[in-house]
Amino acid sequence: MNLPSPFVYWAQTESGISLRVDLHNVKNPVIDLREKGLLFTASGIGAKGEQTYQFQLEFCRPVIPETGQYRVNDKEVEISVQKVTVDLWSQLTADEKKPPWLKVDFDRLFAQEEEDNMEDANLIMKEKLGNTIGRRKRPDQNVKDFWKVYLLFYNLIQFVGFLYVLIVMLIRYSKEGPFSIDGTYEAVGRVMKICQLLQMLEIIHLLIGVTQGNYLICLFQLCGRFLVIFALLDAHPRSQTKSAIFYLFIGFTVMEVIRYPYYMLKMYGVNIHFITWLRYTLWIPLYPLVFICEAIIMFRNIPYFEETEKFSMKLPNQWNFSFSFPGALRLYLLLGFFPTLYFMMLHMYRKRKKYLRAPGLWKME
Repeated sequence: MNLPSPFVYWAQTESGISLRVDLHNVKNPVIDLREKGLLFTASGIGAKGEQTYQFQLEFCRPVIPETGQYRVNDKEVEISVQKVTVDLWSQLTADEKKPPWLKVDFDRLFAQEEEDNMEDANLIMKEKLGNTIGRRKRPDQNVKDFWKVYLLFYNLIQFVGFLYVLIVMLIRYSKEGPFSIDGTYEAVGRVMKICQLLQMLEIIHLLIGVTQGNYLICLFQLCGRFLVIFALLDAHPRSQTKSAIFYLFIGFTVMEVIRYPYYMLKMYGVNIHFITWLRYTLWIPLYPLVFICEAIIMFRNIPYFEETEKFSMKLPNQWNFSFSFPGALRLYLLLGFFPTLYFMMLHMYRKRKKYLRAPGLWKME
């Protein structure tokens, strides 16, 4: 039995799609939103009286199902979802022949575009009438394109760097077995330090607004890595042959060879669920591994820094200030290790819940 279709009005912005389903007194709405389409079924009062209505749409481009939301009121059902790519569509459906019940929401179309740019509203209006017209570039579009290309190359370079470190370590281990562990720092330490130094750019990216995120958390992570690699290991050559360095570098590289491809795909609106799953799942075993390896390196280096007094200051001096580097390491291991590990894992757990929730729609309050 074919169910009648209600009238559906659609509008768009560069980042999202909105639909208005013309049904009164809606009951039991069932909305199945997928990357390439939507199936709607509900009971209500429409053009053919009170009965069950249904319609199905196949989008011309993919959307992000996880962002779908809907609201039911007395006169209609409102549905919104974000696009995978930030762009204007020339049409909503994959089929060029538009169904008779699908209409352009002219009121919402003008309201949305007036907030951005009234001149662009006329261009979009022509697209809705069937004319595919390219949107004029805004003055800052060239700047955005530059940063997009720059970030692509930055992420690619970092991916190649960390992948190189990981491959060299694995090849050495496959040939020499556990005997290769002692020479890990000598073999890949220089490339690892270059990659870590380049990561300082990520702080700048966040501060100038090129990327989004919490720069304090990023700075906190980098400070921990810099402390271990540039202070503890570089200052104490005998510690560079310890096995903890091998496992520390494994933890670093595995996380990064997943993180940077994830960023590159995200920049261009490509969502590969397996990559996303790896990005927000591998930290569960790797974060404790990295923290434990860092703690082992700190603990083993304390006697050396007590003996040499490197990075410490004793009175009297011109600043009238004293600082014990071994004491600071002990204080961190005693009071800061577990709270820091808990804070970082809680941060990643929240991001995992955000990006790996089940596909579908959730109702707007």
